[in-house]
Amino acid sequence: MAQDAPPEDLMHYDVMAQDALRGVVRAALKRAAVPGGLPGDHHFYITFKTQAPGVSGPAEVLAKYPDEMTIVLQHQYDDLAPGETFFSVSLRFGGVPRTLSIPYAAVTRFMDPSVQFLLQFDTPPAPEAPLEPTDHAEDEPSPGGPGDDEPKVVSLDQFRKK
Repeated sequence: MAQDAPPEDLMHYDVMAQDALRGVVRAALKRAAVPGGLPGDHHFYITFKTQAPGVSGPAEVLAKYPDEMTIVLQHQYDDLAPGETFFSVSLRFGGVPRTLSIPYAAVTRFMDPSVQFLLQFDTPPAPEAPLEPTDHAEDEPSPGGPGDDEPKVVSLDQFRKK
């Protein structure tokens, strides 16, 4: 007997949950940005995709970490500025203060080891299409091609944890 396919989540609850949890990161950074900084022993390890859209910082630093980078906000950080969609912070690299700007969507992991708090996020999609065709290539719409008025089906399986 064939099993029915699970109902399609047209509300995209998984995306909403990820966005809500990234709001926790934003709120924590806003608390850390007030005068006096982080209270008690709190400190943050923030891992992010260096090639994600909107990430900016010193090219030589980002080049050392072509996929992911983890920064630590504890004692030596300045100008922490959490916005609604990204945050920026000045850290020292080789003794020289440099500013990083990181969209919350690029964050893959947020940890406060002082209280053993951890949030792990789905990896954001790569900024560029792969060079080789994948099994999902036929699911992507081709702009200006024949049949543009037909409905398109895009698989989200590549973005889900397995």
